Amino acid sequence: MRLVFLGPPGVGKGTQAENTSLKENIPHISSGNLLREAVEAKTETGLKAKEYIEKGLLVPDDLVVKIVVGKITSADCKKGFILDGFPRNLSQAKILDKTLNELSEKIDKIFYFTTSEDIIIKRLSGRRTCKSCGANYHEMFMPPAKDGVCDKCGSELYQRKDDNPKTISERLRVYREQTEELIDYYRKNGELIEINCNGKISEIQQNIFEELHSMLNDKRKAE
Repeated sequence: MRLVFLGPPGVGKGTQAENTSLKENIPHISSGNLLREAVEAKTETGLKAKEYIEKGLLVPDDLVVKIVVGKITSADCKKGFILDGFPRNLSQAKILDKTLNELSEKIDKIFYFTTSEDIIIKRLSGRRTCKSCGANYHEMFMPPAKDGVCDKCGSELYQRKDDNPKTISERLRVYREQTEELIDYYRKNGELIEINCNGKISEIQQNIFEELHSMLNDKRKAE
């Protein structure tokens, strides 16, 4: 199974990718995490990406794609993968398709997670992150046992600068601009499944698994 999970910041696609990864036993691949790992490992691509990150600029498509493709073509991903938040634009999608075509492979399905801007702002503005271990909490939905303190390591929790309502609205505007063509591209190819994320996490997860079950049945019939 080769899947892509798309959606705006705060929609919950990362949580659903983790849950699906565990249930289906395929790697959950976050392009953001891969970039950070490459920077920390001081790989050639990571060092190039670091120059853009430190200046607050978007990492160019060719560098991001190179890191992601390196991962999805590794032995770890032989049985499949879930791409979380990648591709982010039409250019990245076309490069990804070309790379997989050369390997006689393709993306099976794209799950597009949607919800209202009000809900996203509520989710992100309440998010708190541990300064030491990076664990995530939410003031309303998943609070720590002790206010402002990480359950896992006891370090202080903080609010990311980009998690205030004004910045979140701007991030959502940029996201829509970047992904409008991308969503149309996947929808026209018949690969897109829209998942409404207004409900509970368990309900959203059930919808995903039902779609995956249907997809696997279709594959078996085709074989």
